[in-house]
Amino acid sequence: MDLRIFTEPQQGASYDTLLTVAKATEDLGFDAFFRSDHYLRMGAADGLPGPTDAWITLAGLARETRRIRLGTLMTAGTFRLPGVLAIQVAQVDQMSGGRIELGLGAGWFEEEHKAYGIPFPADRMARLEEQLAIVTGMWATAPGAAFDYAGDHYRVENSPALPKPAQARIPVLVGGHGTKRTPRLAARYADEFNMPFASIADSERQFGRVREAAERAGRRPDDLVYSNALVVCVGKDDAEVARRAAAIGRDVDELKANGLAGSPAQVVEKIGAYGAAGSSRVYLQLLDLDDLDHLELISSQVLSQLS
Repeated sequence: MDLRIFTEPQQGASYDTLLTVAKATEDLGFDAFFRSDHYLRMGAADGLPGPTDAWITLAGLARETRRIRLGTLMTAGTFRLPGVLAIQVAQVDQMSGGRIELGLGAGWFEEEHKAYGIPFPADRMARLEEQLAIVTGMWATAPGAAFDYAGDHYRVENSPALPKPAQARIPVLVGGHGTKRTPRLAARYADEFNMPFASIADSERQFGRVREAAERAGRRPDDLVYSNALVVCVGKDDAEVARRAAAIGRDVDELKANGLAGSPAQVVEKIGAYGAAGSSRVYLQLLDLDDLDHLELISSQVLSQLS
C-alpha cells in the first residue's frame, strides 16, 4: 500500500508552509506530496494568507525535493486551457526530473470561479473529455510531428506539441463518484483512478465500474492503479486524537466513520480494509499543516506497518 500526503492549501497555507510539509513528506519516507487546486477557502477556515497556485507551487517544490512524486488532486479543467496545461505540466516534469503526475477534473466549486472571475460553464464534463484528449495527445505526439484536434469546445491546429515531459508518459489520474462517464474517461485516458472521500463499499463498487469500463475499452483492468483519498487524524491515545480533530474542526466519531482516524493500529486496520476492496494507494488528506508531529507519527507507526 502506497501512502501519499495530500494537502488543501486553500484552507490557509503559504508556499513556505507547503515546502516544509513537502520536505517532511520526503524525509519521512512517504511516496508523494499532492495538493488540491482551489483558489477559495471552504467552510469556516479563514484561508489566510490567501490562495497559492497549484502548478506554481509544484514548480517550486520540483526544485526543492529530490525523491517524492508531486501532483494534483485534481487540477480544475476550468482554470486552464488544455494546450497551456500540457506545456505547464511538461515543464514542471522536466524541472522535477520526471516526478510529476496530473490529476485532472472538471472543476466543481462555483463560488471560487465567481470570486476570481473564472468562467464556470455548464458542460464541464464534456470539456474535461476534450482536455484529456488534447493533453495526452500532445504528450504522445512524436517530436517533429504535428498534433491536431477538432472538438466541440477546443480546436488545435498544426501544434508542434512541445515541450515534451521528462517521463515517457506522465501518469494521469481521473477520479470521482460518477457512475457512467467518469469510469469511461478513466478507462480511456487514466493511469490511475481515484475515489475521493468514499466508504469502503462505495469504493469497491466504483472500482468495479472502472474495471468493467477498462475491459470494454480493450484495456486490462489491472493496468490502472486504484486509489482513495481520505482525511487522516491519528493519535497515540484518545486525547491526542481528540486534540487533532478539534484543531481541524471535526468530530472524532465522524472522522472515524468517514476517514482514517484513531490509533495507529485502528488506522492500519481500516487502510487494510480499503486494500481488500481494491485500493493500492491512499492519499492522506492532512488538514493541519503545522502539526509535523502528526506526520512523524503516521510515518513511524502507520507507514512502517504498510510498507
